[in-house]
Amino acid sequence: MTTKSKTAAVIGAGFGGLALAIRLQSAGIGTTLFEKRDKPGGRAYVYADGGFTFDAGPTVITDPDCLEQLWALSGRRLSDYVTLLPVTPFYQLCWEDGYRFDYANDQAEIDRQIAAKSPPDVDGYRRFLAYSQDVYRQGYEKLGTVPFLNFWSMIKAAPQLMRLESHRSVYSKVSQFIKDDQLRQAFSFHSLLVGGNPFATSSIYALIHALERNGGVWFAKGGTGALIAGMVKLFEDLGGTIRLNAEIDRIDMDGNRATAVILKDASRHAFEQIASNADVVHTYKHMLRGTARGAANSKVLQKRRFSMSLFVVYFGLKTKHPELKHHMVLFGPRYRELIGEIFKTDGLADDFSLYLHAPSVTDDTLAPEGCSTYYVLSPVPHLGTANIDWAVEGPKYRDRILKYLNDRYIPGLLDDLVTVRHFTPFDFRDELNAHLGSAFSVEPVLTQSAWFRPHNRDDQIPNLYIVGAGTHPGAGIPGVVGSAKATAGIMIADAQP
Repeated sequence: MTTKSKTAAVIGAGFGGLALAIRLQSAGIGTTLFEKRDKPGGRAYVYADGGFTFDAGPTVITDPDCLEQLWALSGRRLSDYVTLLPVTPFYQLCWEDGYRFDYANDQAEIDRQIAAKSPPDVDGYRRFLAYSQDVYRQGYEKLGTVPFLNFWSMIKAAPQLMRLESHRSVYSKVSQFIKDDQLRQAFSFHSLLVGGNPFATSSIYALIHALERNGGVWFAKGGTGALIAGMVKLFEDLGGTIRLNAEIDRIDMDGNRATAVILKDASRHAFEQIASNADVVHTYKHMLRGTARGAANSKVLQKRRFSMSLFVVYFGLKTKHPELKHHMVLFGPRYRELIGEIFKTDGLADDFSLYLHAPSVTDDTLAPEGCSTYYVLSPVPHLGTANIDWAVEGPKYRDRILKYLNDRYIPGLLDDLVTVRHFTPFDFRDELNAHLGSAFSVEPVLTQSAWFRPHNRDDQIPNLYIVGAGTHPGAGIPGVVGSAKATAGIMIADAQP
């Protein structure tokens, strides 16, 4: 389906905005992408410092087929723009008692490790995998890119969601199959990757396990930023326009239609369709300020539950550590209790669980010769949950995390440190306009999923659209790229004469 009749603006050059802009431009809709910052990427920003390259945001690439589709729209190939490297194991999971589990796409190896830890759970894991595959087929393949624009579309999906016990939490469902406590943690933590509490997030999100087993876990050579650069090049090769350092101040309205975007420099740019990849609360509260729809919907949205925030430390070392794995999950002494505090408690826990990214293990171009690049993140409460002054606490928390890594996982880290920076919930709020500093937007609980999530097209402004983590289907690279497919389908249909 191709149209030449419309022009579109996409606000925000994150994964969702880029994927949407590519789809629109491929369909013949003249698309301009506006980005507030000096580089594209959104959460997938890139920092460069003294020869070290740091991916700011998402580093786990799954379902490469959803990316391949963007190039296939115009008869091109992803591999001509980006080199994806397989990561194995997918993750190494580590506990403080010294136990380690290498989670890889190797059934025999997974069975061997489970048998050594808890023999009865070998069969339980296989049954959980079958459940995950079923959820993947129903929740991802069938519904992941379908826009839920009315309640009846949700009702049609309800029988399958009920059959899959979507009312249960991820952890509850995993526990139905697996008895060992550490293995329960190993197969339930995935919802944290999309901002969900494993003890509250719908068991539908167990599909992430099947998603990884089916499509693998990948890393873009040169970093996630290289994938962003490839998407930008594809968009420009298609004739699209990207404008950096172009912050949108507001969306201009005429009656119930969006007519233009107004930049911070007061310049006005008219478009027939406008889509926002910006934070969904920021879109309505700020960009649509002064309008009845903006006031009403921002009030509703601010009552939603939002995902936790993150504290991220980026650091470079003058040594290499080939003994590390590319992706490592470092569980602290508590699991359920810590996660409960992250989502519900006003304060910062004394302990933490961490995700350590060591990309130099896979790609040595990201650091000077003989050196290595890292980032480590800790889930922390968002600003509505905990009143923490991160300007004061940030440096202290950073130092605690680095000492913990030095003492347990990367000996010599403190002595070998060349460069370090950190990113706090304040930065999510100020740099990314994220409501409450939430790292993943609206929390993925059942009552905020599918039709209950902010819609891909506004209910009252017929030419205003939403894309990204705040709309259906949700956060994570496959989620926001899937949201772009859902939103693009509506926009392309709406553009037909």
